[in-house]
Amino acid sequence: MKHVLKILSLLVVISALWLGLLQASIIPQSHTWLLPLYFIVSLGCYGLLMVGVGLMQFPTCPQEALLLQQDIAEAKDFLKQRGIDVCSE
Repeated sequence: MKHVLKILSLLVVISALWLGLLQASIIPQSHTWLLPLYFIVSLGCYGLLMVGVGLMQFPTCPQEALLLQQDIAEAKDFLKQRGIDVCSE
């Protein structure tokens, strides 16, 4: 619930800032109306950047890979005993 309140408070602050810019005429009104669109596009770019950084920094776990291969071999043996052919080689 705390996360939802953070998001809602952030949206209220951004909305208040946007409305303040609309009324103060500091930025031309034609540009101010596009600010929510710029915000959404920036948020999407930030999300893509974070996914890319997460993928680049994804840790490799050689020990876990060996355990997974052992589990796969055990599962294939188990299914062979049950009469199910799962050999992909």
